[in-house]
Amino acid sequence: RGVLTTFFGVLFLAFFTLMPLHWVEIGAPWASIAVAFIAIPLIDALVGSPRRADDRPRPIPFVRWIPRLQLPLQAALLIGAVRVAPELPMGQVLVFAVAVGTVTGGMGITIAHELGHRSSRLDRAIARVLLVSVAYGHFFVEHVRGHHVRVATPDDPATAPRGMSVYRFIPRSVIGGFRHAWRLERMRLGRRGRSAWHLSNWVLSGSLLSAGLLALAAVVAGPKGALLFGVQAMWAFVLLEIINYVEHYGLLRRRVGGRYEPVREEHSWNADFAVSNWILFNLQLHSDHHARMHKPFEQLRTVPAAPQLPAGYPAMVLLALLPPLWFAVMDSRVAARA
Repeated sequence: RGVLTTFFGVLFLAFFTLMPLHWVEIGAPWASIAVAFIAIPLIDALVGSPRRADDRPRPIPFVRWIPRLQLPLQAALLIGAVRVAPELPMGQVLVFAVAVGTVTGGMGITIAHELGHRSSRLDRAIARVLLVSVAYGHFFVEHVRGHHVRVATPDDPATAPRGMSVYRFIPRSVIGGFRHAWRLERMRLGRRGRSAWHLSNWVLSGSLLSAGLLALAAVVAGPKGALLFGVQAMWAFVLLEIINYVEHYGLLRRRVGGRYEPVREEHSWNADFAVSNWILFNLQLHSDHHARMHKPFEQLRTVPAAPQLPAGYPAMVLLALLPPLWFAVMDSRVAARA
C-alpha cells in the first residue's frame, strides 16, 4: 500500500506541475487556473475532512523523495513555457503566465518551504533553486529565521492584523520580508567580518540569479519569453503572500513578562480538508507546523483545538480577494479566539 501511495504521489506531482503545457497546447491556457480555483475547492467541499480512525504516523516508502522531484518538473515546465510564449498572442501570454505561476507558486513554493525546513544540504539547495525560479530567494532566509520567530506578533510582516485587507497586506509582507531577510544576512556576514554586499549574502545572490534567469528568458524567447517568466514569478510570490495572509490573519501571541508567549497551535489557522492537503503536502495543517516546525509534512496532524478555517486554501485565496466577504467570514472567528 505504501509503494502504491508513493507511485500515485509521483504521478500526481508530474501531472499537476506539467498540466499548463498540456492546456496551452490545446488552446486552453486558462484551464490550470480553473482547476486550481474552481475544481479543487468543489472537490474539497464534497470530500471534506479525512477519516481518522487511527492518527498515528505511518512511514511511507520513499515519501521524502517525492518533493525533490519538483525541481526537474518545474524546470521542464518553465523551459517549455518560455519556449511556447513567442507563439502566443499577448493576451494568452499573460493568462498562460498566471497559469504557470499558479503551479510554481502553489506547488513550487510549497515544496521549497518543506525542503527549506530540512537539515539535508540537498533539500536546502533544491529549495533555493525553486525559490530563485520565482524571484523570491529571500524567502529561504526570512521564513525560518524571521517568520517562525516573529509569527503572530506586530513585528512579523507576514502576519496580517485583524481588519487589514489582503491588498494592503501583500506589499507590506513582500517589502517587509525582503528588508528583514537582508538585515538577517547583513548581521550574519557582519559576525564574519564581511560586507552585506558579499555574494555569500543569499538575498543578494538569489536576487541576481533570478535576474539572470529573466535575462536568459529574454535571450532565448524574446520579450514574450521574459514577460512570461516575470509574470509567473510575480503571481507565484503574490499567491504565497495571499496564503500567508490566510494562515495567520488576526491571530496574536500575548506578552508575558515583557516577552511574547511561545508559539503554539492557536497562533495559526488550521484547514483539515483531505484533497487540498494532499495536493499541498499538508501545508494547511499549519497549526501543527508552527508548533513543531521541523516536523516533516507526512507527519503533520490536524489540531482540533486550533483555529479552524471554513475551507481549504484554494477557496480561501478567492475569499481573501474579496475583502468585505473575507471580513464577514473571518472577523467573527478571530473575535471568538480572543
